[in-house]
Amino acid sequence: MTVDGMAIHTSLEERVTAAEKAIVELQMHVLTSQPINWLQEITGSFKDEPEFEEVLAYGRAVRQDESLLKLQDES
Repeated sequence: MTVDGMAIHTSLEERVTAAEKAIVELQMHVLTSQPINWLQEITGSFKDEPEFEEVLAYGRAVRQDESLLKLQDES
């Protein structure tokens, strides 16, 4: 910090300029980047989880026997 305040003012200007430059870079990155397909990103991520296999088995059972859905709705 200086007495005359010029160093503080220059420092602030440099910081604002750096922030503006960073914003422009981020905007360019957003404009040029490819969208991420979230489904492709997570596909297969649960393949070795026993609980996930249990959920899949339960889903198949429910689809095969819709009376299970009615029983759950009544409880």
